[in-house]
Amino acid sequence: MLGRVAATLAGVPIRVFTVHGWPFGAYGGLQGRVYLWLERLMRPITTSVICVAESTRELGLTEGVCGPERTVVIHNAVDVSVFARDRRRRRLPRIISIGRLAFPKDFATLVEALRIVDAEHEAVLVGDGPGLRDVTAEIRRLGLSSRVRLVGARRDVGDLLAQADVFVLSSRSEGFPISILEAMAAGLPVVASDVGGVAEAVVDGATGLLVPAGDPGSLADALQRLLRDAELRRSFGARGRDRVLRRFDAASFRAAHLELYRRELARRGLPAPLAEPSPTEQLLSVAAEPGK
Repeated sequence: MLGRVAATLAGVPIRVFTVHGWPFGAYGGLQGRVYLWLERLMRPITTSVICVAESTRELGLTEGVCGPERTVVIHNAVDVSVFARDRRRRRLPRIISIGRLAFPKDFATLVEALRIVDAEHEAVLVGDGPGLRDVTAEIRRLGLSSRVRLVGARRDVGDLLAQADVFVLSSRSEGFPISILEAMAAGLPVVASDVGGVAEAVVDGATGLLVPAGDPGSLADALQRLLRDAELRRSFGARGRDRVLRRFDAASFRAAHLELYRRELARRGLPAPLAEPSPTEQLLSVAAEPGK
């Protein structure tokens, strides 16, 4: 919001806002109403709105914080090529979950589901945040310390995904989570809360399993189904990786943004940027500079 106000005052002609999830959709009560009021105030000074999911766009239109003619959907994306698949056989299937330990992520429901699951497994929870102490205490209280590891914030997420067998995301609210796309790119089946745009990424019964938010029993049932069926894990994971390649790869994401920027420039009669120089042209340009 501050960025859009500052850009308006500075005379920047095009102001594009990307919505990863409307705050008023995640929070209730007075806090949610304040967020809604502020977003409605921002509408007149917002040139274009990019929503990362169809569900996000629909909510924004319903609540009057954006208009249909100036709102587009560009799903989040990942570079699939950086995610390797490592399906070596382990003694126990490994569950992995990645996310900030704070609302709207719901690690309490996940930990309770892990307690209910009776199929043999191990779990790795990746992330940090204000909820770390509570999640750690709950794991200890439920006697799960021997099979649930908290590894904190990590920079080797690709390697951790390659070493896992099932990805799970338990959330109360989401936009279009990149963590799910990364897991699918790594060839993992996904179990996730059916919130926000999650169903636009995960095809229930084909690339993963969707469950109601805040329901540890349903989450445990879905995890147990995959833990007990290695072939189902393999087929879901293969379809998921193919889906990301076809629909959510970084190249199409980049092209969609460039198309939007050029369209907005043309609408205002502003010159479009020149085509990007090739690597050879860049080298020649540098070589031509004085002193080079």
